[in-house]
Amino acid sequence: MNSVIRKGSFLLAGGIAKEDLPPRVRSRLEAQQRQSELIVGGLQVAAILTFAVLYALTPKAFPPSVPFEPVPWTLGLYAAFTGYRLWRAWRGELSPVFLMVSAAVDVAVLMLTIWSFHLQYQSPAALYLKAPTLMYVFILIALRSLRFEARYVLVTGAAAAVGWLFLLAYALWADPGEAMITRDYRVYMTSYSVLLGAELDKVISIGIVTSILAVALQRARRLLVSGIADGVALGDLSRFFSPEVAERIRGSRCGVFSGIGERRHAAVLTVDLRGFTKLSRELEPDQLIGLLGEYQSLVVPIVQNHGGSIDKYLGDGILASFGATKPSSTAAADACRAVDDLLAGVEAWRADRLARNLPAPSVGAAMVAGEVVFGVVGHDSRLEYTVIGDVVNLAAKLEKHNKEEGAMALTTFETFTLAQGQGYIAGEGQELRRARRVDGVAEPLDLMVLAAA
Repeated sequence: MNSVIRKGSFLLAGGIAKEDLPPRVRSRLEAQQRQSELIVGGLQVAAILTFAVLYALTPKAFPPSVPFEPVPWTLGLYAAFTGYRLWRAWRGELSPVFLMVSAAVDVAVLMLTIWSFHLQYQSPAALYLKAPTLMYVFILIALRSLRFEARYVLVTGAAAAVGWLFLLAYALWADPGEAMITRDYRVYMTSYSVLLGAELDKVISIGIVTSILAVALQRARRLLVSGIADGVALGDLSRFFSPEVAERIRGSRCGVFSGIGERRHAAVLTVDLRGFTKLSRELEPDQLIGLLGEYQSLVVPIVQNHGGSIDKYLGDGILASFGATKPSSTAAADACRAVDDLLAGVEAWRADRLARNLPAPSVGAAMVAGEVVFGVVGHDSRLEYTVIGDVVNLAAKLEKHNKEEGAMALTTFETFTLAQGQGYIAGEGQELRRARRVDGVAEPLDLMVLAAA
């Protein structure tokens, strides 16, 4: 594994130290690691129970009078250690040192169990070299891969290789007469003789499997870190864009670039604070930003609760759309309901600010439904999803026209009629005003006052 120790920590794939990751990415990575350790502990408990049941039900090949049965003892001790390890994993107290020790203990328990076979069967030590139980070591190595850190796989594999070499050396030392070395495979398979090449093949297999898993884990960890970072970035992206736009960006198959556009029938809503220019000269910067923050925190959830999407902030102005980012058959009605809730919310907000002796500006709003183009504009270095069209321009002009009508919120009679057809129920105080002249609009318009000032 391409890793070095720097300031006591291992480098991640790509040469990035864990402490160099952004705190949010690091915390999510650590949460994934804790979850992995709980999975490892759960699998170990399941394996112990499975082996215990199999051992209890399987007919024994050794004499009933044998003085020593290692399996129940080792399973019991290993179960106790696994329970302690699982408890620490649940509490999030698994340090790197403890994990290293835990990996070594897993292998040591297996090797001690294999070593004890010759005592259980009262045979030469070379007997255990032919035991298929060695295959369980690959389960232990694979378990360590669930953490997505190659170092624990390497420790487990190294411990297994060293452990098996130790067992080989012990077998040759304990029974030099019985465990004689042979080069004949037939003799090796039918006697207690030791074929060094066969035992070294086992060690080599352990080393190769460990190395392959370590390389795979290094690549997988790079993807894991990248995926977590992308997830965090997507969360941040959703704060800069509407959730629908962020999802479109994330799910785009061909990438996002300028020139992508779609025609939609949508409703556009503009909201603006009254007297904000004057307030911006009178208030301290933190007071001004605090005012904007309260105002936007009020408007945005109301828009989103009615299926709207925030297109952009224009200083104290907010441009929102309904049915643009996601097609809707009730866009006009949704926008009208959003205006009703917004105005009610603004009145409560203003009353609260006045009670705190703070400036409490009113708002103006306008909403128009019609055909828009929704798409990506800008330069490749700075792109933006937005709505474009006459509907957007008209909504902005109507918002300014509120002062002329003495209104807080306006829409066109055509849009109001469409909203009613989509299920919107008109409220009290709403008034039709016909043939009104709006600055910048050539023809007179029939307007609906949704709320008087």
